[in-house]
Formats: sequence, structure tokens, C-alpha cells
Amino acid sequence: MANPLVESMVPYASTIFSEMSALAVQTGATIFSEMSALAVQTGAVNLGQGFPDAEGPGFLVEAACRAVREGHNQYAPRAGIPELRRAIADHQRRYYDLEVDPDSQVVVTVGATEAIAAAILALVAPGDEVVTFEPFYDSYPAMVARAGGVLRTVRLRFPDHALDESALAAAFSDRTRVVLLNTPHNPTGKVFTADELAVVADLARRHDAWIVTDEVYEHLVLDGPGHVPMATLPEAADRTLTVSSAGKTFSMTGWKVGWATGPAELVAATLAVKQWLTFTASGPFQYAVADGLTHGDEWYDTLVAELRARRDQLLDGLAAAGIPTNHPAATYFAIADLSGLGVRRALAQLPEFARERGVVGVPVSAFHTGEAVEETGSLVRLAFCKSPELLAEGLERLARPGA
Repeated sequence: MANPLVESMVPYASTIFSEMSALAVQTGATIFSEMSALAVQTGAVNLGQGFPDAEGPGFLVEAACRAVREGHNQYAPRAGIPELRRAIADHQRRYYDLEVDPDSQVVVTVGATEAIAAAILALVAPGDEVVTFEPFYDSYPAMVARAGGVLRTVRLRFPDHALDESALAAAFSDRTRVVLLNTPHNPTGKVFTADELAVVADLARRHDAWIVTDEVYEHLVLDGPGHVPMATLPEAADRTLTVSSAGKTFSMTGWKVGWATGPAELVAATLAVKQWLTFTASGPFQYAVADGLTHGDEWYDTLVAELRARRDQLLDGLAAAGIPTNHPAATYFAIADLSGLGVRRALAQLPEFARERGVVGVPVSAFHTGEAVEETGSLVRLAFCKSPELLAEGLERLARPGA
């Protein structure tokens, strides 16, 4: 049966891919790569890029090795191996009571970033508007621009990052095509509540917009009642594409195994673009992740306990040094205000700061647009998914007087 969403996507998706040079946004290293390179160049403690120091669970490593030895080294199906799609569907049922058909409502991607890219390219036509919150993950505006869309942002303001309902309502218009939501939220660590999600869902329904939710930190909630998937809200279920990833869930960021679930028409549209991006990847790792998703809560519980301890170590150390922070309820990250250390424009000052203080973070202004870039100039994202020893070294350097 023809899929109207896929058919409507094809003409402008073809234009995008045939005119990439003309439509290209400015390219270059991401802010994460730049900060990691700066840490190497200066010998600074790298609290910038959000990759864990420790390896993921041993049973997952063994499952990947077993898949390689058993010969799962050729192309996987473009939608992902059946074993992983079934495991993802089972995961959604087990944790959230969501019924997902593994054959038509799941697509495996090269990390969550590809899922988001493919979804935006599939759903956004030139001139369409995309509503998202800032600070935002840096791929969001790049992909909206690639699709020819217009980004409409709503500020989450330091330090509490509360939802401004009136600002959110004002961001919607009759041209809103997609709402792009990240919860738990990077870089703030905010976990959107069910009531906040209901506000977003109501606006999306009133404006007939699709919802794409980036939920890669779903199992890394450190405080509070826990993660609520947008798709569990009845008013949003039929218009929500949910994105997640094994990279954060299992601390295997280099494996790049992500996925998207949702209504069959949304998944089909995403897959129609994904096939022209990578087609497929990560064959043996898909088998390993399928195995990992069948395990119980023990790994998640251990990981959350470790991250909570490291978050508290970082926050307590920064407070002792007189450095204001937010209080992230989830993810790998905290936001620190370094104005007391002379930082006013972190994006420009961090190279010098890295040489003088010996610590690298990520400027929060890199996740903003417009006037917010200046207003957030003293804010830096610091990753606490690091060893206690590395965190202690970073804190000691930040606390040194008059460096």
C-alpha cells in the first residue's frame, strides 16, 4: 500500500540530495571535536566531550566478539537485524507499556544522530518550521538548515531551565511542521515532566505537527520520578517518532547503534531517507545490542549509581570553589558559570583558559542562537561521566587561586 507521507517526502528529499553543495551549511569540526583536540594540545583535563572513561558491560563485549566469530560481518538489513528490532520492541513494552511492531515500527540507525538527521530530512520541506528548545544538541540546527527548514527556539534558562509555556506557544505557527524535543535534555540535564510534555503535545496536535523525541539518556535519570516518553501520552502517540541509542545506555558510544520507533508511516519515511545516508552499519554490534537489551535492570542500576556519585562529586567540588552550577537530574553533564574565573565569552576564551587552568569544557553558547549566545557566554558544560580521579584533578585545577 502506498504511504502518503513517504510519497510527499520524495520530491523535496530528492532536491536536497541533488543540490547538497548549494544547500550546504557551514562545515567543519563540531564543538565537541574542537574541545577534545584543545584538551590534547594543552594537556588539559577533558571534561568536554561526553564519552565515559570506563568501558561498558563485559557481557556486551563478549556478545560482539561472538557475533564477529559467528560470521555476522556482512551488510545487515537496511531496517536493522530482526533480532535487534524485536529486542527494541520488547524494551518499549517492558519499560513503558508501549506496543511497537518490530517489522514496521522500528528502524535501526547509525547512532541517534543519524535517526534525527533522517527524520528531519524526511519530514521537513523548505520553509517548514521546526520548534526546539535551546540550548540544543548541535546537530539539530545543522539538519534543519540542510532540509531548508526554519528553526524556532524556546529558551531553557540557567540555572533551573524551567519551561516557559507562553514562549513555547508563541514559537508555533501555521508553518510548524516538527517539534524536536530532547528529554532527558543535553546539555542541561533537565527531565521534562509528564505535565510539561502534555503542553508540548497539545500544541503539536493543535498545529498538526510531528514530534521527534531524542531520548538517548532515558536510562540515565539520577533524581526524581524518572523518564516519561512522549509516546506514552495518548494525545501524542500517533504523531511521535522516538529516538534512542545503545551508546549512552551501555556506555558504548563508539558502537554507533541507535534506533527510532513510532507510527509505521513515520518510520517508513525515516527509513526512506536513511537508506541514502548509510543504508546499514554496525552488523556485529547490532547482535550485541540485541543481547544487551534482553538483560534486566542490573546494568542500568549500577551505571546510574556511579553517575550520581560522580555528579555529586563534581557539583560539591564546584560549590566549594564558589562556582555556581545547575543541578542536573539526568545525563552526563552539569552547567557551570565560570564568570567568577574571568570567563565572559567562553567560545573565544577557552583556549587561553585551557592553557592557564588546565581544564576544558564545552561553551554553552555553542548550543544557542541570537542574543542568547552573548547572554550565555560565561556558561560551560562539564561532563561528569569520567573517573573520580580525573574529576578530582579537574576540580583541583579549577579551585587554584589566581591561575
